[in-house]
Amino acid sequence: MSAVAQPRRTRNSRLVRALTAVGTGAAVLALPLIGAADASAAPRTTTTPATTPAGYPNNLDGWIRESLAIMAEKHIPGTYNGIHRNIIRESSGNPKAINLWDSNAAKGIPSKGLLQVIDPTFNAYHVAGTSFDIYDPVANITAACNYAAARYGSIDNVFGAY
Repeated sequence: MSAVAQPRRTRNSRLVRALTAVGTGAAVLALPLIGAADASAAPRTTTTPATTPAGYPNNLDGWIRESLAIMAEKHIPGTYNGIHRNIIRESSGNPKAINLWDSNAAKGIPSKGLLQVIDPTFNAYHVAGTSFDIYDPVANITAACNYAAARYGSIDNVFGAY
């Protein structure tokens, strides 16, 4: 091909291509942000209630305080600090925690919930007036504290796996 027939390249063509690519990329990134501010943005489909049915905050602090109120009615010993310390060690505050690797799990009965209770223990130490769902934070805490009271005198006396 002769030199006359070849397209002419200028030094600026590389710069123009780079700026075009950057501009296009910025527009692509900006479009979702613009759309999200629009009134047609999708509404949230799931929300967590701010309080429990009993009126406590629906968080770790509220679950512990609600459990302590039930425990006081049922004469089950325990303190906020003892419960909190054990929850943080057992589940890091995750009410849906489940242990699928320890000896209980190997037997087919994994530890569940905030205080990592197995089903037979939860059923045996369930406290009337709480949910029968082992993952319910208040039911899990209250049953675990009831068990700890029977076995160790109080959840406050538990400093390791129990």
